[in-house]
Amino acid sequence: MTTDPAAAPAPARRAPAGAAVLRADVTEAIRDAVVEELAAVGFARMSIEGIARRAGVGKTAVYRRWKSKLHLVLDLVGAFAVDGLPVPATGSLYGDVRALLEVMSHVLRHPVASAVIPDLLVEAARNPEIAEAVRGALLDGQRRMAEGIVSGAVARGELAEDTDPGRALDLAIGPLYWRQVVVRDEVTRGYLDDLARSVVAGLTTPPPTS
Repeated sequence: MTTDPAAAPAPARRAPAGAAVLRADVTEAIRDAVVEELAAVGFARMSIEGIARRAGVGKTAVYRRWKSKLHLVLDLVGAFAVDGLPVPATGSLYGDVRALLEVMSHVLRHPVASAVIPDLLVEAARNPEIAEAVRGALLDGQRRMAEGIVSGAVARGELAEDTDPGRALDLAIGPLYWRQVVVRDEVTRGYLDDLARSVVAGLTTPPPTS
């Protein structure tokens, strides 16, 4: 009996020779190792060899995922960017500022922020690619949220139309970053409440006339 070739099942498609399946657990182990290595030796002294050794993998496993230690760090920094989070909409300036502080306090508790960002800020002064990545992760999303908060407050009549969102961001995030990342002091709900009130007072108090 003859068999119709057209009716025969198609052979299973094989993966191209040399193709590698990137295991998620290995990728996560490498990312964890980068955080530890950055915290231990800083970006300048960090090496792919050190990362691989700390992660318990070969260098090839790292290079399959990232071209260089710079690309690895850029990926890591982008992992905790606040871009994409919704702008707070509580119905009041105080509520929105307080919500922003809550979000940012949570972000700054991330190991990358507490152990790595201070070192990356130093490197950013020498490396434009790192500066751009850090700026994108730390500033772009925060600026968008600050603009939304100020815009809402202006529409409700709580702030003057010429209020600078950048100033709002400085008043809110500057003290929080200093306390949480630099000084590493406790950030309590009461502290965030007081800081939110201070930010609102700073934005709503007219400047002194000369």
